[in-house]
Amino acid sequence: MKMTKMNIRTLLLGLMLTGSLSFVSAQTTKTDSAAGTTNTTATTTATQSANSAIDALKKQIEANPKDAEALSKLAGAYQEASDWTNAIDTWKKISVLLPDWAPSYYSQAYVYQNMKDDANAKLAYEKYIATVKPEEVEQNKKNLAYAYFYVAFSEQQSDPAKAKEHIAKSLQYDPTNQDAIKLSQALNS
Repeated sequence: MKMTKMNIRTLLLGLMLTGSLSFVSAQTTKTDSAAGTTNTTATTTATQSANSAIDALKKQIEANPKDAEALSKLAGAYQEASDWTNAIDTWKKISVLLPDWAPSYYSQAYVYQNMKDDANAKLAYEKYIATVKPEEVEQNKKNLAYAYFYVAFSEQQSDPAKAKEHIAKSLQYDPTNQDAIKLSQALNS
Protein backbone atom coordinates (compact mmCIF):
# COMPACT_ATOMS: atom_id res chain seq x y z
CA MET A 1 0.00 0.00 0.00
CA LYS A 2 2.88 2.36 0.80
CA MET A 3 4.26 1.87 -2.72
CA THR A 4 0.86 2.78 -4.19
CA LYS A 5 0.75 5.97 -2.13
CA MET A 6 4.25 6.91 -3.23
CA ASN A 7 3.47 6.27 -6.90
CA ILE A 8 0.26 8.27 -6.68
CA ARG A 9 2.06 11.19 -5.05
CA THR A 10 4.76 11.04 -7.70
CA LEU A 11 2.11 10.88 -10.40
CA LEU A 12 0.25 13.87 -9.00
CA LEU A 13 3.47 15.88 -8.82
CA GLY A 14 4.21 14.93 -12.41
CA LEU A 15 0.73 15.93 -13.51
CA MET A 16 1.02 19.23 -11.70
CA LEU A 17 4.39 19.91 -13.32
CA THR A 18 3.08 18.91 -16.73
CA GLY A 19 0.13 21.22 -16.31
CA SER A 20 2.46 24.04 -15.26
CA LEU A 21 4.69 23.51 -18.25
CA SER A 22 1.72 23.47 -20.59
CA PHE A 23 0.47 26.69 -19.03
CA VAL A 24 3.87 28.31 -19.56
CA SER A 25 3.99 27.24 -23.18
CA ALA A 26 0.45 28.45 -23.72
CA GLN A 27 1.41 31.83 -22.29
CA THR A 28 4.48 32.16 -24.50
CA THR A 29 2.94 31.27 -27.86
CA LYS A 30 4.26 33.84 -30.30
CA THR A 31 1.81 35.92 -32.25
CA ASP A 32 2.24 37.90 -35.40
CA SER A 33 1.02 41.27 -34.18
CA ALA A 34 0.84 42.70 -37.68
CA ALA A 35 -1.46 39.97 -38.92
CA GLY A 36 -2.99 39.19 -35.52
CA THR A 37 -2.59 35.43 -36.00
CA THR A 38 -1.19 32.74 -33.76
CA ASN A 39 1.00 29.85 -34.68
CA THR A 40 -1.76 27.43 -35.69
CA THR A 41 0.69 24.71 -36.69
CA ALA A 42 1.94 24.41 -33.11
CA THR A 43 -1.63 24.43 -31.81
CA THR A 44 -2.70 21.72 -34.25
CA THR A 45 0.32 19.58 -33.37
CA ALA A 46 -0.35 19.97 -29.64
CA THR A 47 -4.02 19.05 -30.11
CA GLN A 48 -3.11 15.97 -32.16
CA SER A 49 -0.57 14.95 -29.54
CA ALA A 50 -3.12 15.38 -26.74
CA ASN A 51 -5.72 13.38 -28.68
CA SER A 52 -3.29 10.53 -29.32
CA ALA A 53 -2.30 10.50 -25.63
CA ILE A 54 -5.97 10.42 -24.64
CA ASP A 55 -6.67 7.59 -27.09
CA ALA A 56 -3.71 5.57 -25.80
CA LEU A 57 -4.80 6.06 -22.19
CA LYS A 58 -8.38 5.07 -23.03
CA LYS A 59 -7.08 1.80 -24.52
CA GLN A 60 -4.94 1.20 -21.44
CA ILE A 61 -7.98 1.76 -19.21
CA GLU A 62 -10.15 -0.53 -21.35
CA ALA A 63 -7.65 -3.26 -20.59
CA ASN A 64 -7.63 -2.42 -16.86
CA PRO A 65 -10.52 -0.15 -15.74
CA LYS A 66 -9.13 0.02 -12.20
CA ASP A 67 -5.75 1.44 -13.20
CA ALA A 68 -5.80 4.58 -11.05
CA GLU A 69 -2.51 5.84 -12.44
CA ALA A 70 -3.76 5.66 -16.04
CA LEU A 71 -7.04 7.26 -15.00
CA SER A 72 -5.12 10.14 -13.36
CA LYS A 73 -3.08 10.65 -16.51
CA LEU A 74 -6.27 10.58 -18.58
CA ALA A 75 -7.98 13.14 -16.32
CA GLY A 76 -4.90 15.36 -16.59
CA ALA A 77 -4.89 15.00 -20.38
CA TYR A 78 -8.56 15.98 -20.51
CA GLN A 79 -7.81 19.01 -18.36
CA GLU A 80 -4.98 20.08 -20.64
CA ALA A 81 -7.35 19.76 -23.59
CA SER A 82 -9.96 21.79 -21.63
CA ASP A 83 -12.38 18.89 -21.96
CA TRP A 84 -13.95 19.61 -18.60
CA THR A 85 -16.83 17.14 -18.86
CA ASN A 86 -14.58 14.14 -19.48
CA ALA A 87 -12.07 15.42 -16.91
CA ILE A 88 -14.69 15.59 -14.16
CA ASP A 89 -16.10 12.18 -15.09
CA THR A 90 -12.62 10.68 -14.93
CA TRP A 91 -11.77 12.31 -11.60
CA LYS A 92 -15.03 10.96 -10.18
CA LYS A 93 -14.05 7.44 -11.29
CA ILE A 94 -10.77 7.87 -9.44
CA SER A 95 -12.65 8.98 -6.31
CA VAL A 96 -14.70 5.79 -6.44
CA LEU A 97 -11.53 3.68 -6.77
CA LEU A 98 -9.57 5.68 -4.18
CA PRO A 99 -12.13 7.40 -1.94
CA ASP A 100 -9.49 8.53 0.56
CA TRP A 101 -7.14 10.07 -2.02
CA ALA A 102 -7.57 13.80 -1.40
CA PRO A 103 -5.96 15.09 -4.64
CA SER A 104 -8.83 13.68 -6.71
CA TYR A 105 -11.26 15.96 -4.86
CA TYR A 106 -9.00 18.97 -5.27
CA SER A 107 -8.78 18.22 -8.98
CA GLN A 108 -12.56 17.89 -9.20
CA ALA A 109 -12.91 21.30 -7.58
CA TYR A 110 -10.45 22.78 -10.08
CA VAL A 111 -12.43 21.35 -12.97
CA TYR A 112 -15.75 22.53 -11.54
CA GLN A 113 -14.28 26.02 -11.22
CA ASN A 114 -13.34 25.94 -14.88
CA MET A 115 -16.87 24.81 -15.68
CA LYS A 116 -18.16 27.80 -13.66
CA ASP A 117 -20.00 25.38 -11.34
CA ASP A 118 -19.30 27.12 -8.04
CA ALA A 119 -21.64 24.99 -5.91
CA ASN A 120 -19.95 21.72 -6.90
CA ALA A 121 -16.50 23.33 -6.69
CA LYS A 122 -17.23 24.32 -3.09
CA LEU A 123 -18.45 20.80 -2.27
CA ALA A 124 -15.35 19.25 -3.83
CA TYR A 125 -13.03 21.60 -1.90
CA GLU A 126 -14.86 20.71 1.32
CA LYS A 127 -14.41 17.02 0.51
CA TYR A 128 -10.72 17.65 -0.20
CA ILE A 129 -10.29 19.41 3.15
CA ALA A 130 -12.01 16.55 4.96
CA THR A 131 -9.97 13.89 3.15
CA VAL A 132 -6.44 15.24 3.67
CA LYS A 133 -4.84 13.03 6.29
CA PRO A 134 -2.95 14.62 9.21
CA GLU A 135 0.36 13.22 7.96
CA GLU A 136 -0.27 14.85 4.55
CA VAL A 137 -1.08 18.36 5.81
CA GLU A 138 2.47 19.70 5.54
CA GLN A 139 2.85 18.79 1.87
CA ASN A 140 -0.66 20.10 1.07
CA LYS A 141 -0.52 23.48 2.82
CA LYS A 142 -0.87 25.61 -0.33
CA ASN A 143 -3.77 23.55 -1.65
CA LEU A 144 -5.45 23.52 1.76
CA ALA A 145 -5.02 27.30 1.99
CA TYR A 146 -6.69 27.76 -1.37
CA ALA A 147 -9.48 25.29 -0.60
CA TYR A 148 -10.28 27.06 2.67
CA PHE A 149 -10.12 30.43 0.89
CA TYR A 150 -12.54 29.27 -1.80
CA VAL A 151 -15.02 27.93 0.77
CA ALA A 152 -14.75 31.14 2.82
CA PHE A 153 -15.29 33.25 -0.28
CA SER A 154 -18.34 31.15 -1.20
CA GLU A 155 -19.84 31.49 2.27
CA GLN A 156 -19.11 35.15 2.97
CA GLN A 157 -22.72 36.22 2.25
CA SER A 158 -24.67 33.19 3.47
CA ASP A 159 -22.70 32.34 6.63
CA PRO A 160 -20.18 35.05 7.61
CA ALA A 161 -19.23 33.29 10.87
CA LYS A 162 -18.30 30.11 9.04
CA ALA A 163 -16.52 32.15 6.38
CA LYS A 164 -14.39 33.76 9.12
CA GLU A 165 -13.41 30.31 10.42
CA HIS A 166 -12.43 29.14 6.94
CA ILE A 167 -10.44 32.25 6.10
CA ALA A 168 -8.56 31.94 9.40
CA LYS A 169 -7.61 28.35 8.43
CA SER A 170 -6.58 29.55 4.97
CA LEU A 171 -4.26 32.14 6.47
CA GLN A 172 -2.92 29.56 8.93
CA TYR A 173 -1.72 27.49 5.97
CA ASP A 174 -0.61 30.43 3.81
CA PRO A 175 -0.27 33.73 5.67
CA THR A 176 1.10 35.47 2.56
CA ASN A 177 -1.97 35.00 0.32
CA GLN A 178 -3.04 38.57 -0.44
CA ASP A 179 -6.55 37.59 -1.55
CA ALA A 180 -7.10 35.72 1.71
CA ILE A 181 -5.76 38.67 3.70
CA LYS A 182 -8.16 41.02 1.92
CA LEU A 183 -11.11 38.69 2.47
CA SER A 184 -10.20 38.31 6.13
CA GLN A 185 -10.07 42.09 6.53
CA ALA A 186 -13.45 42.45 4.80
CA LEU A 187 -15.05 39.75 6.95
CA ASN A 188 -13.62 41.15 10.18
CA SER A 189 -14.40 44.82 9.56
